[in-house]
Parts: sequence; structure tokens; C-alpha cells
Amino acid sequence: MKKTSLALSAAVALALLLPAPRAHAASTKDEIIQLQTQVQQMQDQLQHLQDSQAASMAVLQHTIQMTSDNVNKLTIAVNGLQQQLTSDNQNANSQLSGQVQNLNDSVDEVKTRLDQINKTLQALQSQLQNVQAQPASQTPACPPGQLGPNGQLCPAQPANGAPAGNAPSAPPADQLYQSAVTDYNSAHYNVAAGEFQQLLQAYPQNNLAPSAYFYLGEIAFHQGDFTGAINNYQQVLTQYSGSAQAPSAQLRKGEAELRANQRDKAIHDFRDLINRYPQSPEAEQARSHLNGMGVRITPRKPSAYN
Repeated sequence: MKKTSLALSAAVALALLLPAPRAHAASTKDEIIQLQTQVQQMQDQLQHLQDSQAASMAVLQHTIQMTSDNVNKLTIAVNGLQQQLTSDNQNANSQLSGQVQNLNDSVDEVKTRLDQINKTLQALQSQLQNVQAQPASQTPACPPGQLGPNGQLCPAQPANGAPAGNAPSAPPADQLYQSAVTDYNSAHYNVAAGEFQQLLQAYPQNNLAPSAYFYLGEIAFHQGDFTGAINNYQQVLTQYSGSAQAPSAQLRKGEAELRANQRDKAIHDFRDLINRYPQSPEAEQARSHLNGMGVRITPRKPSAYN
């Protein structure tokens, strides 16, 4: 009986002790599952952080590339601006130098004109002194327009009152010509025309005379006086047909005739120029004019049936 009671007590005790290990094992399993869940969450957070960092790096690299491109563009723009400023400064300096040179040329021209005037005044003064120094015996024996001792009419004095043969002399021909050309190149056409006319009056046989007539034609052409230009060019062809200015004068005469609506005369002059000077540059220009007008270089020969 005692043994049976002890066995029962042991069985009860054993029954009370058996559930404890099962509860502890379940708790440990839950902790492991929770720990695995936390580890997985940490791994997910780490992956997300890595993805965020990669995206941020990509954005940063793109920003850096854009900034670099903008810096390069800005550098190119600055270099271009510097080159433009340098070019503008050079152009400004060039324009200023040109203006200074033009001013110097104008001063030189004024000095040349003053020297010419001074020489003319000196020539006049010399002639006046010669007239005043003439002895009284050289004066006319009778008043002009009346009968002299020999019964002949006394010669009249020149209209300007100066004795014959003592008219004021012009400056040298080459000096007059250079001054006139300078005025022509400076577009002082009226002054240049007066100087060329003075040269022609004083030195009609000088070798500069055909050039003077040619320049007078050019001045009239520039001023729109095509009739006057034609007349001056014709003077070269008539009086100085063998001069070097003849081909240019005939070409310009034809061009002036075109401007004056004298088409047939222009065609005649262009064709005559080609016949006279076929190898000259002026003849080539005449051919170009005729081609532009749709006119044959040589006139069509009349038909035997006409």
C-alpha cells in the first residue's frame, strides 16, 4: 500500500513537470521567428538604403556633368566675347588711323594749294614789277584807237589793261596736273575742273592735255552731265587720237552715250573700239557691254537680196 502511494505521488509529480519543456520550446521558436523577421527587415532597409544611395549618386553625377558642360559653354562664350572685343578694338583703331591719315592728306593738300597760290602771287608780283620798271620810252606813242604819226591806227591794249605779252603765267603743267588729280580723287570736282581747264588753256600741246580732257569727261560723268562728258571724251579722240588715253576715252564715251539714251551711238563706239584696239582691256569691256545689250560684236552684213 505504501509502495502504491509512492508510485502515485511520483506519477503526479512527473505529470506536473512534463508541460514545462514544451512551453519553453514554443517561446524559443517565436523568438527565432521574430529575430528572423527583424533580420529580414534590416536587410530590406539596407537594400533600400543602397538603392537610394545609387540613385543619389546617379543624380549627382548627372548634375556634375551638366555643370561641367555649362562651364565649358561659358568658357567658349567668354573667349568669343574677348575675341570680339579685340576685333572691335582693332577695327576702331583702324578707323581712327584712317581718319587721322585722311586728315593728314587734307593738310598736305591744303599746303600744296597754298604753295601754288604763293608761287602764282610771286609770278604776278614779278610781272608787276617788270611793268612798273619799264622806261617811259616804251609807252605807246599815241593813245589806243587814234591815228599815229605814220597815219596808222594805234593798237588797242588788252581788255584787262595789261600790256600785250605780259599776261600772268600759269604754274608749271605737271604741278597743275598733280593738283587737279588730287582734287579729283578727293571729289572736289569743281576745283579739279578749273585746274584741268587752266592746264589746257596754258599748255594745249602738252602731253598731259589728253589726260586733262579725259578727267574733265570723268568729272562731267560723275556730275550727271553726260553730254558734257561725251564732248570731252570726243576731244581726246579728235585732237589726241594717238594718245594712250584714246581707248579709255572711247569706252567711256560709249558708256556716257548709253546713260544719255543714245544707244545706237554707243553701239557704234563700242564696235569701233573693238576694231581699233582688239586686244585692249577696254575692248573686252566693250564686248561685255554689247553682249549685255544683246547686240552682235560685228554688225550683220547686208544680204545680197536687200
